[in-house]
Amino acid sequence: MFGFAGVVVVLAAALLFMSIKVLPEYQRGVVLTLGRYTGTKGPGLVILVPVVQRMMRVDLRVTVMDVPPQDVISRDNVSVRVNAVVYFRVVEPDKATLKVADFLQATSQLAQTRLRSVLGQHELDEILSQRDSINRILQTILDEATDAWGIKVSNVELKDVDLNETMVRAIARQAEAERVRRAKVIHAEGEHQAAEKLRDAAATLSQQPQALQLRYLQTLADMSSSGNASTIVFPLPLDMIRPLLDGLAKTPPAG
Repeated sequence: MFGFAGVVVVLAAALLFMSIKVLPEYQRGVVLTLGRYTGTKGPGLVILVPVVQRMMRVDLRVTVMDVPPQDVISRDNVSVRVNAVVYFRVVEPDKATLKVADFLQATSQLAQTRLRSVLGQHELDEILSQRDSINRILQTILDEATDAWGIKVSNVELKDVDLNETMVRAIARQAEAERVRRAKVIHAEGEHQAAEKLRDAAATLSQQPQALQLRYLQTLADMSSSGNASTIVFPLPLDMIRPLLDGLAKTPPAG
């Protein structure tokens, strides 16, 4: 008799142990009663009816998922290898449990296919220079697709874009050509601005002959103060020496 009572006590303790569950703050429990969904429990102490009810734990924390490298053909027919990282979390535990068999695997596969699809619509230059825009497009597409599973995709980041050696050399040549082009454009713009300034200065001097004469005199002064012992032939404008010539012409000859 004592043995039977002991068995009963042991079974009761086991059932009690099976019926009491404790869920931390970051987890929720999806409860099924005889196979039918009857609610989401937690956090804290959860009491279940043994045998009749069972509970599946769902983590609500942000999950960081690496998307394996994908071979992508861009819109301009360039082959690249791209990987990414997806940040998401479960916001509706019942849907994440009941609507999809394995939401982690499903999200990973969806991220891989959407990554190839979106990048295939962009040219290589856009993939390299517009990552933020592509990240936002991927995040929006994945978030809409996983909404039925109770999952919120908060961010998607492209990590590495790998190119073959031939394409790397081609991009380097293109970048060098672009730098040369910009240098030539800047030089041409400088020449154009200098020509405009010279034109304005010439127009100003042409309106004031005295200013032109002063400019000649200033140039002579600068040349004489340079300290170089060299002979310089400097043309004088006729307007500067004409008064002297006219004075000499009017002076009567001596004797």
